[in-house]
Amino acid sequence: MESLWRDDDARAMVEAYAKEGVGEDLGLRVYTTRLLGSDPRLVLHGGGNTSVKTRMTDALGADVEVLCVKGSGWDMAAIEPQGLPAVRLTPLRALAALESLSDEDMVGLQRQNLLDPSAPNPSVETLLHAFLPHKFVDHTHSTAVLAVTDQPDGAERCAEVFGETMAIVSYIMPGFALAKAAARAYAENSGVEGLILLKHGIFSFGDSAAEAYQRMIAQVSRAEAYLAKGRSKPFKPAALPANLLPVARVAPVLRGLASLAVDEAEGLYRRLVLEFRSDDKVRAYVDGEELHRYAQIGVVTPDHTIRTKNTPLIVPPPDAAMAEAFREGARAAFETYAVAYKAYFERHNARYAKDHGAAKTALDPVPRVVLVPGLGLFGLGRSAREACIAADIAENAIQVIGDAEAVGRFESITDAEMFDVEYWSLEQAKLGKEKQLARHVVAVTGGAGGIGAATAAAFAAEGAEVAVLDIDGAAAEATAAAIGGLGLACDVTDGDAVEAAMDAVAAAYGGLDILVSNAGAAWQGRIGEVDDDTLRKSFELNFFAHQRVAQAAVRVMLAQGTGGVLLFNASKQALDPGPDFGPYGIPKAATIALARQYAIDYGADGIRSNAVNADRVRTGLYADGMLEARAKARSLSVADYLAGANLLRREVKAEDVARAFVSLACARKTTGAILTVDGGNLAAAPR
Repeated sequence: MESLWRDDDARAMVEAYAKEGVGEDLGLRVYTTRLLGSDPRLVLHGGGNTSVKTRMTDALGADVEVLCVKGSGWDMAAIEPQGLPAVRLTPLRALAALESLSDEDMVGLQRQNLLDPSAPNPSVETLLHAFLPHKFVDHTHSTAVLAVTDQPDGAERCAEVFGETMAIVSYIMPGFALAKAAARAYAENSGVEGLILLKHGIFSFGDSAAEAYQRMIAQVSRAEAYLAKGRSKPFKPAALPANLLPVARVAPVLRGLASLAVDEAEGLYRRLVLEFRSDDKVRAYVDGEELHRYAQIGVVTPDHTIRTKNTPLIVPPPDAAMAEAFREGARAAFETYAVAYKAYFERHNARYAKDHGAAKTALDPVPRVVLVPGLGLFGLGRSAREACIAADIAENAIQVIGDAEAVGRFESITDAEMFDVEYWSLEQAKLGKEKQLARHVVAVTGGAGGIGAATAAAFAAEGAEVAVLDIDGAAAEATAAAIGGLGLACDVTDGDAVEAAMDAVAAAYGGLDILVSNAGAAWQGRIGEVDDDTLRKSFELNFFAHQRVAQAAVRVMLAQGTGGVLLFNASKQALDPGPDFGPYGIPKAATIALARQYAIDYGADGIRSNAVNADRVRTGLYADGMLEARAKARSLSVADYLAGANLLRREVKAEDVARAFVSLACARKTTGAILTVDGGNLAAAPR
């Protein structure tokens, strides 16, 4: 492992933060924390922690010794000084005299001693940092170190690899007891450069930021060198079917099976979003003959269990010739996993209740990683970000387990120890609240235009994962980037392009819950004089395209088996025709009929179908200069023209239409409806 320390970079960061009133010690602490956090071989998604002991001025102007330690919720790769809250050091060190200290009291005492009471909670390993005498302390979950420690003879291997340069600490759950054990280990080996925490990670320390960081790099390099010697091939390939189902067909099946029915009669499901991964390393692992042995042993470090649970689910290979058999095999695997998880919970919850006088409430029995032989792995989460984290951790586990199996035999902590971490209140606190449409996947066609872009943003604001589909691929990507979604080029008049886009959405997120079929354009002409070509073009985009995307969406929704929502952008022209707008209004009328037909045909499958009827929205739907010409003819501004045509005298905006789509998506008892958003035009009201 190469050291990334650069004197010039360190100096530049210190100087930049000095202008903000940040001291040199904290500036250097930020610099090396980012170096560690930027390498996934050391730190993943909020894991690890660092600290520096320094002096600061409190609110009363007193000069006090403090420990600046990573705060909860901060990612080391992008940490700022405020992500290292300052805690008074003297009271923390005094806690070392105690025989025991509960987690709740530990957190409370740490918060009481924050210089800034509004700062985030200090790391759960704050006391470990405080009890060590060194100025700079670094902690990572190095994959190489874990591969050495996660062995039945991990202590002996660590002694061989690190010699007398590191002290070894047996596995103890993070908290006060671990801090005391680490302090004892250092006191008995005061010449060491750091600590190896068996089945947990590595600490390094030093009098300077550079020393602590470079010791971390040096010790991890020792572990890497050890793993490179005398390796055997860890995974022997298993026999697999020659032809496998593609990811886009497998993902919706798995997503549906992973969705818990909160109230099936009400159409309420606790869904998850999926993230797929596959490369040579992943395939070697999931295609291994002994997958059911090495993948079911446990986590590589306890920090991962709240993101991935203790073990992944393994489903059968998705043989393309036996698609229904794969579905049933996957269903059985999910059911077996749930039964095993519930038994694990009940077994250890009884022990926990006996030891602590109070029982825990069971978490859901759904896996957060699914291994698919022949294909790859899926991370599952409440959001795309959480699914990505689960997938990253799964890939990290593959690296650790592969290295461990190449030199020995992988071993995790015990079931009981995993339960204590998984149900540890301090870890569960890291998982935040959810928005209204979290866990839902939405696709919006015509998503880069006025109404489409506003609709995509509105769904994203409610927590949904949004795919923006537009004929202009660059515009779709730009719109999606602004909301953290997926942008796809898609000509909705091309059946193959629509199928490819829906497959891409399913592959990216695992499936689809809500379709907003929004793409459209307004052709004009007196209906008795309009040419067939114009009318056919309008029908192609304003009717048949709606049918194509709805048909493709329903295919995915049926594969999931958890219902869904179809939302169509209709028009007042379908209900209140205007002169010269027949080429536009007639196919839109057919689209309203289409929406109602989907409501009739797929209601029993839990799929709702509704339409929004909007009028005079300032969007690109109007031809260039059309609005201006109409407004000018009435001696009005465009805004006054748009507002003056309705009862409320209010301009209808794209955001108003977007909110209507969101409202219908959340209206679980509404289907076959047309929601009017026009400021009041009774002639266009459905009746």
